[in-house]
Amino acid sequence: MKKIALLGSTGSIGTQTLDVVRHYKDDFQVTALAASSNITRLEEQIREFKPKMAVVFNEDKAVELKRNIQDLDVEILSGMDGLIAAATEESADIVLTAVVGMIGIRPTIAAIEAGKDIALANKETLVTAGHLIMPLAKAKGVKILPVDSEHSAIFQSLQGEKRSQIHKILLTASGGPFRGRSLVELKNIQVEDALKHPNWVMGRKITIDSATMVNKGLEVIEARWLFDVGLDQIQVVVHPESVIHSAVEFDDSAVIAQLGTPDMRLPIQYALFYPDRKPMHGEWLDLFKLGTLHFEKPDMEVFRGLKLAYEALEIGGSMPTVFNAANEMAVAAFLDRKIGFLDIPEIIGAAMENHRAVPSPSLNEILDTEQATYEFIESRW
Repeated sequence: MKKIALLGSTGSIGTQTLDVVRHYKDDFQVTALAASSNITRLEEQIREFKPKMAVVFNEDKAVELKRNIQDLDVEILSGMDGLIAAATEESADIVLTAVVGMIGIRPTIAAIEAGKDIALANKETLVTAGHLIMPLAKAKGVKILPVDSEHSAIFQSLQGEKRSQIHKILLTASGGPFRGRSLVELKNIQVEDALKHPNWVMGRKITIDSATMVNKGLEVIEARWLFDVGLDQIQVVVHPESVIHSAVEFDDSAVIAQLGTPDMRLPIQYALFYPDRKPMHGEWLDLFKLGTLHFEKPDMEVFRGLKLAYEALEIGGSMPTVFNAANEMAVAAFLDRKIGFLDIPEIIGAAMENHRAVPSPSLNEILDTEQATYEFIESRW
């Protein structure tokens, strides 16, 4: 039985992870759960899965949760110390980190140092600290198992293959709800429009990132670290059906791809059972019903966020941290209806122009860069 610590248990990835655990209850035991502030859902999860430890990042909410479940034998913690405690819970074999944002860096590093395998759904960890995370994982003999559907597809396509023979990674993108639109058509986009993703059911922040294609930019940076490839070896391919989740082109021109329905439980399940495969509950891919597949080049002028991600990766150092932090702040402002949709890439670009990149930043320099980016953006408002 594999023991799991789950960070971000009340979000989209977290709840789908627990759906997999629920279906394969004889194969898994949840030892720790961590959430930001949704204590109603977290209490339900605690009562069902009976972890040893539960964490609420919000300290006041943690006090409230502790009062609500005093009939149960579970340790309740809060804040960053709590997240790190959950990530290093002694009996856990694997830590699935599905928290949103750079808050995931410290717990991930702590888990790796404790020798835990990582099922990674928190892309910001590698975007901002890939140069720290990947060497540390190698030194500790820890597996980094991608949970993002695209990176899982690449990981699956590389099984049995030599990474030194990768010619190109073909990173697919649905194109989001505004594929094919012009800048003029995007000018007056509202929050409700941007939250209508055509294929995937995701959290609010990542759904907006998909609409701007910033999410694909984050995935480009993440792929660079996960698979140790150069910027010129990562090509984004718009594929509106979201059936080919990504592919790898090898030096002999062969292309190996992973296909499936747009269901996040598949990459979650693959990471948790790796290297084994188990039957998937849910809809299976029917090629006859599907009929045709389509592919397009991304429009990097309309979706400037993707272009800025490539620029951030090319500059390197602390610049991807600025890209990520500026996007987080801009997306939050858009969701609060304080800025327009097209202001998101404008804010990212301005923050990047303002920053002088630090080569190979330490963890403290990464966090300082994040704070400086927030302060710069606030000074403009």
